[in-house]
Amino acid sequence: MSTPFYVSPQQAMADRAEYARKGIARGRSLVVLQFADGIVFVGENPSRALHKFSEIYDRIGFAAAGKYNEYENLRIGGVRYADLRGYTYDRDDVTARGLANVYAQTLGTIFSSAAEKPYEVELVVAEVGAGPEGDQIYRLPHDGSIVDEHGSVAVGGNAEQISSFLDQRHRDGMSLAEALKLAVQALSREANGNEREIPAERLEVAVLDRTRPQQRKFKRIVGRQLTRLLDADGAGATPTDAPSDSEDAEGGSTPAAGTDTPAKSTDAPAKGTDASDEGTKE
Repeated sequence: MSTPFYVSPQQAMADRAEYARKGIARGRSLVVLQFADGIVFVGENPSRALHKFSEIYDRIGFAAAGKYNEYENLRIGGVRYADLRGYTYDRDDVTARGLANVYAQTLGTIFSSAAEKPYEVELVVAEVGAGPEGDQIYRLPHDGSIVDEHGSVAVGGNAEQISSFLDQRHRDGMSLAEALKLAVQALSREANGNEREIPAERLEVAVLDRTRPQQRKFKRIVGRQLTRLLDADGAGATPTDAPSDSEDAEGGSTPAAGTDTPAKSTDAPAKGTDASDEGTKE
């Protein structure tokens, strides 16, 4: 009988971390930025059915890069947690910090388990407050650690270079148009230093807007409204509640617990892989 091959725990964890990082790096990058009236999510995503950004609860948004079916499972679990907690206690008891802790426990358990592969995902959980000082942004890497971010954060793909670019140019009090243009400029930069053009129809944009009169602050920006923001001179941003070509379900429903529209058809994770990256990543 042959002797089993021994691998030290340190080496096993390093191999699992490298596997997850390579999987995440194959996905398209996304950025999350604070602006004067809330938090904006921007990513390159030609698909209109498979979303990178979703509403979790009244003031909480979710962003993810990596393998679609894995982070869709996590998103659905987060919606269920938020619904249950808000119904059992109070809607104000559902917070981004509590949700981030739940995700951290789940990702950490999966990462340390030898029975299954680590998730190839990196998450961002954001909550908009009554003022800019109340905004919260948490980044959760594949191993379940939690990083408290301020101002801007980038995940997936070429995240390190994009984060460095944003750190140098992002400032507090930016208008929505200014933040959106900065995000697109950062996403347009390639690893070799060149820039490429990303048309509006290939962008997925959503906001958590604290000025919305509705209890639910999440809204997608599409169509003519997105084009106007990209073409704005930065002096004044188009209001995020201005009519757009296609109003999502987030904008007109009652303030019941929010879920992203595509997930309402089924609670099962999407089969297959992410169409937007011709492989397994979004």
